[in-house]
Amino acid sequence: MFAFLSVMRFFRKALLKISGKTEDDIHGQRVVSGKAWEEFCDRLKLAGTVLKYPGAPQDPFNQTEGLRYLSRLTRAGLEAFVEYADPSFPVLRRMVHETVKMGADNPDNYYFNAQISGEYEYKITGKRNTVHYIGFFTQNGNYGTTGGLAPCGSLEGSDLVLEPDGNFEIILSKEKRGKNWLKIEDETGLVIVRQTFLNRFEETPAELEIVNLNGQKAPASLTPKMIDEGLKTAALFIAGAPLLFTRWAKGFQKHPNQLPMFDPETSNAAGGDKNIIYYHSYWKLKENEALVIRVTPPECDSWNFQLNNYWMESLDYRYFNICVSKGTAKYEPDGSVMMVVAHRDPGVGNWIDTCDHFEGTMCWRWYRLGKDAKPVQPDCEVMDLSEISKI
Repeated sequence: MFAFLSVMRFFRKALLKISGKTEDDIHGQRVVSGKAWEEFCDRLKLAGTVLKYPGAPQDPFNQTEGLRYLSRLTRAGLEAFVEYADPSFPVLRRMVHETVKMGADNPDNYYFNAQISGEYEYKITGKRNTVHYIGFFTQNGNYGTTGGLAPCGSLEGSDLVLEPDGNFEIILSKEKRGKNWLKIEDETGLVIVRQTFLNRFEETPAELEIVNLNGQKAPASLTPKMIDEGLKTAALFIAGAPLLFTRWAKGFQKHPNQLPMFDPETSNAAGGDKNIIYYHSYWKLKENEALVIRVTPPECDSWNFQLNNYWMESLDYRYFNICVSKGTAKYEPDGSVMMVVAHRDPGVGNWIDTCDHFEGTMCWRWYRLGKDAKPVQPDCEVMDLSEISKI
């Protein structure tokens, strides 16, 4: 689909040159005629095909969550690519959060995104506060135009130069500048800030703001091009992102109730953190069954485990215990940890609530392994829930 669109854009530019019309003329005609909106609605309808993708559960419960998932992505897509899409006047905001979820969104992460462009230079200012980890990353492309996100620049919190009061500033540019620098390129379209909690109930995320260094104090007037292109990109995101992650979920079904290591190249291409080892998989349990996961964590900055629905949305961590981290886990006397994924509290280990789900996806992460540490694959076993208390 994305290759086809690239070819169409090439021929469109050629036709414009022959006709003597400009891009602005075409965008204006499309907005006035209603074609921009009609095409957005047609493409939006295509997003619903993921609900019938091979392997997707067809029961009313999972299909209902699938519809909510698409509605959430529609909200996120319109906000990202229409409302906050101007790279000349970016805004750092949470695109993924408690009610917009995608790609095994991490409850122990506090994400900030802003649309940017290699055409400009930017400055991020902020105050560090108490969050355990913070990292700044630029990505080339976006889900709406390329089908993925290619890594560009990165600035880890350990390399961040702070003022005595905890404040800092970062320059985003093609050439290195300032104490703190984050690389951008011509193709750069997104800056991502990842903040990771050891204990999200006790730590305070950083306060952040981004400005364009061209001195712009207010956003430019809305244009037909901004709306026309924004609706196109939003529609491609709404259709493309769930297709990508539904394919992942289909692949995870090949190893149910196990946690094999996920391919790092695939993860990085989708915007994953290269310093994290991911273990993605699928879980499926009957009413009387539990998935027992045991592992002795290697030396690492942090780790966590979370439970998701089929659509790779984290379950509702606002009200239910669906995620455990290095800072919140109960440990065994030998330093190991035991997770128990079950429909009710087994009374031992770290209970992960299925929240009335009987299947879905799951993810384990090792963050920034120690110098000589090796990743460890968690051991998984399905047991009868009545036997768990005997462990």
